[in-house]
Amino acid sequence: QVLLVESGGGLVQVGGSLRLSCAASGRTFTSYVMGWFRQAPGKEREFVAAISRSGGTTNSADSVKGRFTISRSNAKNTVYLQMNNLKSEDTAVYYCAASNSPFTKSAHYDYWGQGTQVTVSS
Repeated sequence: QVLLVESGGGLVQVGGSLRLSCAASGRTFTSYVMGWFRQAPGKEREFVAAISRSGGTTNSADSVKGRFTISRSNAKNTVYLQMNNLKSEDTAVYYCAASNSPFTKSAHYDYWGQGTQVTVSS
């Protein structure tokens, strides 16, 4: 089992940047594919980005390509989401998740953090 704790959310203006962090504790961090998801009010949770166990491969949703970058430090047991050029539609609660599955777009995620609020204001 792994415990995930997100941080770094907050209020930012349109066009601004934030970096989210997710610290993992418990089982070996490199056992997991890591992902970021988000849920806006009244909407379903959606995939944002994922990164392979080694950190060598990533994928992301079309809506954030070119603006968001996922990375991980296996030495620090932490996964990051660098968000640049933020838009009002990026406002959501952002969740970190860990998967025991192979690195695929349809991977099932087994563990979830509590979420961190990101609000982009115009």
